[in-house]
Amino acid sequence: MKKQLIGFGLVSVAVLIASPAPEKLPTPEAAIAVKTEILQKSDVTLLVESQGTVRPRTQTILTSEVSGTLLELSNRFVVGGVFDEGDILMRFDPRDYEVALQRAEARLSGRRALLEFEKARSFQARKEWAMTGRPEIQAPALALRKPYLAEAEANLLQALAEVKQAKVKLERTAIRAPYAGMVTKKNIDIGQYVTLGSRLGEIFATDFVEVRLPLTDQDLAMMETRLPGKVQVEDVELRGSSNGYEVTWRAAFERFEGVVNEVNRSQYGVVSVADPYRLELGKVAPPLLVGTFVRARLSGKTLRDVFKVPRGALLQGSKIASVDQQSSLRTLIVEILFADDDFYYIEGGLDEGLEIVVSAIGTPIEGLKLRVKNVLKKDVVN
Repeated sequence: MKKQLIGFGLVSVAVLIASPAPEKLPTPEAAIAVKTEILQKSDVTLLVESQGTVRPRTQTILTSEVSGTLLELSNRFVVGGVFDEGDILMRFDPRDYEVALQRAEARLSGRRALLEFEKARSFQARKEWAMTGRPEIQAPALALRKPYLAEAEANLLQALAEVKQAKVKLERTAIRAPYAGMVTKKNIDIGQYVTLGSRLGEIFATDFVEVRLPLTDQDLAMMETRLPGKVQVEDVELRGSSNGYEVTWRAAFERFEGVVNEVNRSQYGVVSVADPYRLELGKVAPPLLVGTFVRARLSGKTLRDVFKVPRGALLQGSKIASVDQQSSLRTLIVEILFADDDFYYIEGGLDEGLEIVVSAIGTPIEGLKLRVKNVLKKDVVN
């Protein structure tokens, strides 16, 4: 048995010695999978984002300029009611003011009669003076009744003013709309007695609404500032909710307030929207209601011939990782012209057509082998 074991062992050794050595395969060089983009120069218009609440441009608190009982109230004078310029919104009892006007007109007639009477007396006084044979220039003023004539003329002017004032007060018994607008508050109703200065309600004009937009120093740096306190904005877009739907409105940049808010250290720009309630005939766009919270996007500076690089592509030290023809990593120092929340805009240090790494690569080492794994659009399943 022992001899057999020794024989098997010798045979195994002989087989191992006779077997050829295994072939050594080359060890593959390690490569990091990355995503890349090809750089192209382009013109980029910077966008400034802000937000605010829609407010009326013109808003009025209606106040009574007379005292009396409210006799008539327009059916449009309700919260949400729309009216046109010149519409009578309410009318107070005018009888007291009609009587006052009649009294003023009566006094005016009396003053006119007294003036005519005084003119006749003055004419007679001049004739009597002429009979003395002396020139009229030497006559005392009292002898020619000049003070009495001046007093009669002044009394007539006063009577005319009283008539005018009485007419104005009578007109104020009817409250007319100063512009086309909408009612936001109603403080009075039929039969109510009001005194001078009572608040009747609140209205606002529907021709324009405004939105005050807070702008930081960074926002202002992205905008075209021609002169101190002057901002040139070509396009403004507002987004908000209208009846449950996301809606976009076009606005116009009106002015720059030029005052720094002491609380948030922001400055404010004001944009406006014409005919926000779409009251003009033929307009079917969704209305922009007062009080709506909107997000604004304003067009800013246009950067010419720059490279738009995702923020994740920038390495420490203002460097960009690129891929050379041997699929190796190369780093380049770049000059950043501007940056926003998503991109860096680079002017120098890069060439058009350069392939850069836009995914995370850990520690960038020169010459590190890379394996590009970009997702092609045709491979994306919607």
